[in-house]
Amino acid sequence: MNNAILERNNVKIFGKGVITLLFAHGFGCDQTMWRYITPEFEDDYKIVVFDYVGSGKSDLAFYDIERYSSFNGYAQDIIDVCNALSLTNVVLIAHSVSCMIGVMASINQPGIFDSMVLIAPSARYINDTDYVGGFELRDMNDIIDTMESDYAGWANFIAPVIMKNAGQRPELANELENRFCDNDHEINKRFARLTFYSDSRHELIKVTVPTLILQCSEDAVAPETAGIYIYENITGSRYIKMQAIGHCPHMSHPKETVRLIQDYLVSQPTAHMF
Repeated sequence: MNNAILERNNVKIFGKGVITLLFAHGFGCDQTMWRYITPEFEDDYKIVVFDYVGSGKSDLAFYDIERYSSFNGYAQDIIDVCNALSLTNVVLIAHSVSCMIGVMASINQPGIFDSMVLIAPSARYINDTDYVGGFELRDMNDIIDTMESDYAGWANFIAPVIMKNAGQRPELANELENRFCDNDHEINKRFARLTFYSDSRHELIKVTVPTLILQCSEDAVAPETAGIYIYENITGSRYIKMQAIGHCPHMSHPKETVRLIQDYLVSQPTAHMF
């Protein structure tokens, strides 16, 4: 066990099972965002949560601009955590940008995951010829420019847009805004540019592990067209459109999220290991 990596990525391990669920958080967030659903898995699975370097309570001393200038650097965080713990029978549960980071980890170290659950994924956020990612380039430029010039104002504006149901549970949008503001602003800005200008479409055909795609309804960040594109380009994947609205169903609709993940896990070959 490599304690340096566990400290670097603020790794927490709990639960009782043989199969490991590795939870990878989205942009601007940290491992605490999973607390709404992880208790439902503790009795049957080993749970591993972590923070990417630059997020949450990770060790910022390890942040390297060159390493984290591509998804490969963040994917290496996932690989490092798995290797440090000598994990086997791993199911990746990834949210938002972590979906494509997880895709890269599965490609860069084949066999690292038995399967993946991709929640609200997008392989490209900007529209392209015959592809709808949800944003025109000029609109994305405006969003990034606002983040650069008024980070706190950007966080206050974007959090309820992402959460969508803030009118019913405003505390969730407030929590998301606080996470954006708690993380290092300069690192978050770099991560945002990497995330929202990325194009991982060409990587999807390289995925060889069973994959479930959970598509949210009324998702302003990753529309249905983006989820369907991933489904059509990952061989053998499954696609489920959730009733949950917004971009963070593990926070806003934890019961539905848990149920769909549990159903998928039971359907996988490793389920007999209970």
